Amino acid sequence: MPRRPDVSPPPSASALRARIHAVVRRIPRGKVATYGQIAALAGFPRHARQVGYAMRDLPRGSDLPWHRVLNARGEVSPRAAVGWEDVQRDLLEQEGIELARERVDLTRYGWKPRTGHARPGEASAARGKPRSTSHAAPRRTRG
Repeated sequence: MPRRPDVSPPPSASALRARIHAVVRRIPRGKVATYGQIAALAGFPRHARQVGYAMRDLPRGSDLPWHRVLNARGEVSPRAAVGWEDVQRDLLEQEGIELARERVDLTRYGWKPRTGHARPGEASAARGKPRSTSHAAPRRTRG
Protein backbone atom coordinates (compact mmCIF):
# COMPACT_ATOMS: atom_id res chain seq x y z
CA MET A 1 0.00 0.00 0.00
CA PRO A 2 1.54 3.37 -0.95
CA ARG A 3 2.13 5.99 1.72
CA ARG A 4 -0.14 8.98 1.89
CA PRO A 5 1.74 12.10 0.78
CA ASP A 6 0.35 14.20 3.67
CA VAL A 7 1.82 11.93 6.35
CA SER A 8 5.44 12.58 7.23
CA PRO A 9 7.61 9.75 8.47
CA PRO A 10 8.21 9.59 12.21
CA PRO A 11 11.37 11.36 13.34
CA SER A 12 14.38 9.34 14.37
CA ALA A 13 14.96 8.78 18.09
CA SER A 14 17.81 11.28 18.09
CA ALA A 15 15.69 13.93 16.32
CA LEU A 16 12.86 13.34 18.81
CA ARG A 17 15.22 13.71 21.76
CA ALA A 18 16.76 16.85 20.27
CA ARG A 19 13.30 18.44 20.02
CA ILE A 20 12.45 17.43 23.59
CA HIS A 21 15.77 18.76 24.89
CA ALA A 22 15.23 22.05 23.04
CA VAL A 23 11.89 22.53 24.79
CA VAL A 24 13.24 21.58 28.23
CA ARG A 25 16.12 24.02 27.76
CA ARG A 26 13.53 26.85 27.42
CA ILE A 27 11.94 26.27 30.86
CA PRO A 28 12.95 29.32 32.91
CA ARG A 29 14.50 29.17 36.35
CA GLY A 30 11.78 29.00 39.01
CA LYS A 31 9.23 27.37 36.68
CA VAL A 32 8.28 23.76 35.96
CA ALA A 33 6.61 21.88 33.11
CA THR A 34 4.94 18.49 32.88
CA TYR A 35 6.07 15.58 30.74
CA GLY A 36 2.89 15.91 28.67
CA GLN A 37 3.36 19.63 28.20
CA ILE A 38 6.92 19.08 26.94
CA ALA A 39 5.73 16.37 24.55
CA ALA A 40 3.03 18.65 23.11
CA LEU A 41 5.42 21.59 22.72
CA ALA A 42 7.95 19.32 21.01
CA GLY A 43 5.25 18.35 18.50
CA PHE A 44 4.37 14.94 19.95
CA PRO A 45 1.18 15.32 21.98
CA ARG A 46 0.21 12.31 24.08
CA HIS A 47 3.81 11.02 24.13
CA ALA A 48 4.79 12.06 27.65
CA ARG A 49 6.57 8.77 28.19
CA GLN A 50 9.07 9.67 25.45
CA VAL A 51 9.96 12.79 27.44
CA GLY A 52 10.64 10.59 30.45
CA TYR A 53 12.95 8.38 28.38
CA ALA A 54 14.77 11.45 27.04
CA MET A 55 15.30 12.77 30.59
CA ARG A 56 16.42 9.38 31.86
CA ASP A 57 19.05 9.00 29.16
CA LEU A 58 20.79 12.35 29.65
CA PRO A 59 24.57 12.07 29.80
CA ARG A 60 26.25 12.62 33.14
CA GLY A 61 27.05 16.30 33.67
CA SER A 62 24.39 17.54 31.25
CA ASP A 63 23.38 21.17 31.78
CA LEU A 64 19.80 20.52 30.69
CA PRO A 65 17.39 21.59 33.49
CA TRP A 66 15.83 18.11 33.76
CA HIS A 67 14.77 18.79 37.34
CA ARG A 68 12.12 21.26 36.11
CA VAL A 69 10.10 18.45 34.47
CA LEU A 70 7.39 16.90 36.66
CA ASN A 71 4.48 14.54 36.26
CA ALA A 72 0.93 15.76 35.58
CA ARG A 73 0.16 15.98 39.31
CA GLY A 74 3.15 18.26 39.93
CA GLU A 75 5.11 15.50 41.64
CA VAL A 76 8.67 14.32 41.24
CA SER A 77 8.48 10.99 39.43
CA PRO A 78 10.14 7.95 41.00
CA ARG A 79 13.55 6.97 39.63
CA ALA A 80 15.25 3.60 39.33
CA ALA A 81 18.34 4.91 41.12
CA VAL A 82 17.81 5.61 44.81
CA GLY A 83 18.17 9.22 45.93
CA TRP A 84 17.57 11.06 42.65
CA GLU A 85 14.11 12.20 43.77
CA ASP A 86 15.78 14.03 46.67
CA VAL A 87 18.29 15.61 44.29
CA GLN A 88 15.45 16.86 42.10
CA ARG A 89 13.52 18.26 45.08
CA ASP A 90 16.66 20.03 46.34
CA LEU A 91 17.32 21.59 42.92
CA LEU A 92 13.73 22.81 42.70
CA GLU A 93 13.87 24.31 46.20
CA GLN A 94 17.16 26.05 45.35
CA GLU A 95 15.25 27.83 42.56
CA GLY A 96 12.55 28.96 44.99
CA ILE A 97 9.99 26.37 43.94
CA GLU A 98 8.02 25.19 46.96
CA LEU A 99 6.86 21.62 47.38
CA ALA A 100 3.83 21.19 49.61
CA ARG A 101 3.05 17.57 50.48
CA GLU A 102 5.56 16.43 47.84
CA ARG A 103 3.79 18.45 45.09
CA VAL A 104 4.53 21.63 43.21
CA ASP A 105 1.61 23.99 42.63
CA LEU A 106 1.43 23.94 38.83
CA THR A 107 -0.86 26.98 38.81
CA ARG A 108 1.80 29.02 40.59
CA TYR A 109 5.02 27.55 39.20
CA GLY A 110 3.85 26.11 35.89
CA TRP A 111 5.65 27.41 32.83
CA LYS A 112 3.43 29.28 30.38
CA PRO A 113 5.45 29.51 27.18
CA ARG A 114 4.55 32.02 24.52
CA THR A 115 3.00 29.71 21.99
CA GLY A 116 -0.33 29.09 20.32
CA HIS A 117 -0.60 25.66 21.95
CA ALA A 118 -2.71 25.30 25.06
CA ARG A 119 -1.19 23.83 28.18
CA PRO A 120 -2.71 20.59 29.39
CA GLY A 121 -5.95 21.40 31.19
CA GLU A 122 -6.25 24.88 29.67
CA ALA A 123 -8.56 26.08 26.95
CA SER A 124 -6.85 27.20 23.78
CA ALA A 125 -6.37 30.95 23.44
CA ALA A 126 -8.07 30.80 20.04
CA ARG A 127 -11.21 29.12 21.37
CA GLY A 128 -12.56 32.28 22.99
CA LYS A 129 -12.09 34.47 19.92
CA PRO A 130 -14.87 34.96 17.42
CA ARG A 131 -14.22 33.48 14.04
CA SER A 132 -13.66 35.88 11.20
CA THR A 133 -15.35 33.64 8.65
CA SER A 134 -17.83 30.84 8.98
CA HIS A 135 -18.43 27.95 6.67
CA ALA A 136 -21.74 27.16 8.32
CA ALA A 137 -24.99 28.10 6.67
CA PRO A 138 -26.61 31.21 8.13
CA ARG A 139 -29.14 30.54 10.83
CA ARG A 140 -32.72 31.09 9.98
CA THR A 141 -34.91 32.88 12.42
CA ARG A 142 -38.62 32.73 12.75
CA GLY A 143 -40.25 35.90 11.84
